[in-house]
Amino acid sequence: MNTSHTIDAAEKSMGRVASEAAKFLIGKHDTSFARNVAPNVKVTITNASKVNLTEKKRTERSHERYTGYPGGLRTETLEEVIEKKGYEELFRHAVYGMLPANRLRSHMMNNLTIVE
Repeated sequence: MNTSHTIDAAEKSMGRVASEAAKFLIGKHDTSFARNVAPNVKVTITNASKVNLTEKKRTERSHERYTGYPGGLRTETLEEVIEKKGYEELFRHAVYGMLPANRLRSHMMNNLTIVE
């Protein structure tokens, strides 16, 4: 059974939207929940650019990524990430961190769609 969920991010906190999306992707909302099975659920986050982010968070919160080379740890503010890759990258990173770190994580992430 293929189900679809749409989450409107307008005027909501990014963490609350991401945790709701993660809950659906993991399958916790379903009565047939099993940890070893990735549910066939599609989640769409709409109005990602209208999320409620304070100015302090945009300038002071940092986002880390690793290039793969020695000494390649890069730190950027949320403002720089939004400028380069958009709000989609912020939501992907937030939801990715809330999913279980196992073989099903990549399958769950493929079922996530983010619309700005």
